[in-house]
Amino acid sequence: MLNSNKNHPFHMVDNSPWPLIGSLGVFTSMMGFIKWFHMNSINLLTLGMIINLLVMYQWWRDITRESTLQGLHTFKVTLGLRWGMILFITSEIFFFIAFFWAFFHASLTPSIELGLFWPPKGITTFNPTEIPLLNTLILLTSGLTITWAHHAIMENNWNQAMQSLMITVGLGFYFSILQGYEYFEASFSISDSIFGSTFFMTTGLHGLHVIIGSSFLMICLIRLYLNHFSSIHHFGFEAAAWYWHFVDVVWLFLYICIYWWGS
Repeated sequence: MLNSNKNHPFHMVDNSPWPLIGSLGVFTSMMGFIKWFHMNSINLLTLGMIINLLVMYQWWRDITRESTLQGLHTFKVTLGLRWGMILFITSEIFFFIAFFWAFFHASLTPSIELGLFWPPKGITTFNPTEIPLLNTLILLTSGLTITWAHHAIMENNWNQAMQSLMITVGLGFYFSILQGYEYFEASFSISDSIFGSTFFMTTGLHGLHVIIGSSFLMICLIRLYLNHFSSIHHFGFEAAAWYWHFVDVVWLFLYICIYWWGS
C-alpha cells in the first residue's frame, strides 16, 4: 500500500472513490427531494438515499480499517482529526446561530403582517411542560450516560461502557420518536407564517443532528463490541461524544428560546 513505508507521522490518504460517489449521492438526493415535492414521486430520492448509505458504510469501514488495523492514525494524525472536529462543530454552531437570528428578528419586532403580535394570531404553540420538557430530560440524561461511557472506556471497564453507550443510543432514538409524534400532533405547519417556518427549520435541523448523532454512536457501539477501542486510542468515540454534547447544548437553547420564551 501507499502508506506501508514512510518516515513521517502523517497519513497520506490513499486514492478513494467515496468523496466523488458521495457527492453524486447527495446531488441525487437533493434532486429526489425536488421531484418528491413537485411530482409526489420518491423513486429518485430512494436511489439517492441508498447511494448515501452505501457510501457511508464503506467510507466508515475504510477509516475504521486505517485507524484500528493499519495503525495509520498516529498522534499527529489524531491531533489533526481533533482540530477538524472542533472546527466542524464550530461551523455547526454558526449554522444554528443563523436560524436563531431569524427567529429573534421576527419575534422581538413582529411586523404588521404578523399583527404586531408574537406568536402570530392563529398559532397554537406547544406546551413547554409536556413533550418538550420530556425531550429535554432525555437529552440531559443521554449527556450523563455518554460521559459515563467515556470514563468507563478510559478505565478499561468495557461492561459499563457497553451498558451506558446502549442507553445513550436508546435515548437518542427515543427523542427522535417523540419529536416525530410532536410534529404529527402540531396544529400549524412550516408554511404558517414566520413562526412555523423558523420553528420547523430550527427544530427539524436539530432533529436531523440527533439522528446523525445517534447513528454515529450506534457505529461506536458496534466498534466497542468488536474491541476497536482502547483506553488511550478511541478518538472515534470522543468525536461522537463531542458531537452529542453539542446537540444537547443546542437543544437547551431551543427549549428555552423557542418552546418556552417564544410561545
